[in-house]
Amino acid sequence: MAVQQSRLTAFLMLLGILMVVLPLAHCDPIHDLLRDNGLPAGLLPKAVKSYTLHENGLLEVFLDRPCLAKYEDRVYFESVVKGNLSYGELVGLEGLSQKELFLWLPVKGIVVDDPSSGVILFDIGVAHKQLSLSLFDDPPDCEPKVHGTQSFRSGILQMDDRKQKGFEDQR
Repeated sequence: MAVQQSRLTAFLMLLGILMVVLPLAHCDPIHDLLRDNGLPAGLLPKAVKSYTLHENGLLEVFLDRPCLAKYEDRVYFESVVKGNLSYGELVGLEGLSQKELFLWLPVKGIVVDDPSSGVILFDIGVAHKQLSLSLFDDPPDCEPKVHGTQSFRSGILQMDDRKQKGFEDQR
């Protein structure tokens, strides 16, 4: 009886250790891929369901759904985000927009020239924006887009809402 109880105790202790260690050891392959290429894991949200890295460096990331994440500013991820991945950069991006003041601007590229600087560079077409690398340490949660709210790509959304109600743009 004592042998059975000690085995049960040992099993329960092992189970408890595994319950603590396994969540810490879990690494999402896409976030590991970013780290291995000199980029922070938190560039992409937790909502990534799969990705494909082609031989030519084209990275296609598939999310569960389009969504919004918060870093310093709001960022919109379409359900597919594409870009050319090389060490320290993700350029030629499609499917990613960042809110600047009242506008949503497409992010064209993301570059980490010198990780020791603690700075990441975002190319938003009309300008380059420097942000702290620490903002991107952990993958953010991604909220589903809220249809019909002013907080989400307001100009484009208002136009979509009008079209759904039967109004067309005047030319």
